[in-house]
Amino acid sequence: MISVCMAVYNGEKYIREQLESILCQLGAEDEVIISDDGSSDGTLAAVKSLRDPRIRIVSNPGPHGYTKNFENALKQSRGDVILISDQDDVWVKDKVKIVLEALAGYELVIHDAVVTDEALKVTYPSHFARMGIRPGFLRDFIRMRYSGACMAMTRSFLETALPFPENAELCPYDNWLAFLAEYRGTAHVIFRQLILYRRHGDNALTAGEYSTRPLSVRIRSRLYCLHHVIRRCAERKQ
Repeated sequence: MISVCMAVYNGEKYIREQLESILCQLGAEDEVIISDDGSSDGTLAAVKSLRDPRIRIVSNPGPHGYTKNFENALKQSRGDVILISDQDDVWVKDKVKIVLEALAGYELVIHDAVVTDEALKVTYPSHFARMGIRPGFLRDFIRMRYSGACMAMTRSFLETALPFPENAELCPYDNWLAFLAEYRGTAHVIFRQLILYRRHGDNALTAGEYSTRPLSVRIRSRLYCLHHVIRRCAERKQ
């Protein structure tokens, strides 16, 4: 069983297109968990208009914000394999099939993306190339550029990753998942562009883009995440 977990907030403009690109790749037994963080637009109406029984809408009771909203979606999932999705991208054909094959022997797969503008016009053919991404825990620790929208994981890894560290500002969900899997040596990076990564003025996330936060905050964030990664791995060995 596959679970696709999507965190949404005022995503009416693009969410139907994204869901259509996902649902056509899923089987009848799979599910899409949509965690809503209190949308005030027509997001939920757009979702419900698809009338697809595989979609399950849940409300995020809080704390609010994208990391805790994704955590709520992930906690509600039931699949053996879990894929993360943003509300405004488009999945390319066969993404699910390719990711499932890549997960064999690994806990977390991270793939590349085509970066586009709001009209899906290509601005960068490779997110990895644009950001100079290469796999490895030390590189990731120094310069985190992965996007959660490009991640898929096994149920066992999700159970290890939950709950997320409390301070979502210092440890965003995609940093946490990548750090944890790379520290455990169970991450697999594939250099294939499997989503159209739509960037527009209303994006909730800036994952993978250059940080404008002060260096001191970035260092504190890395150390906070590292502390919790080491602690979580030690707990799971007991």
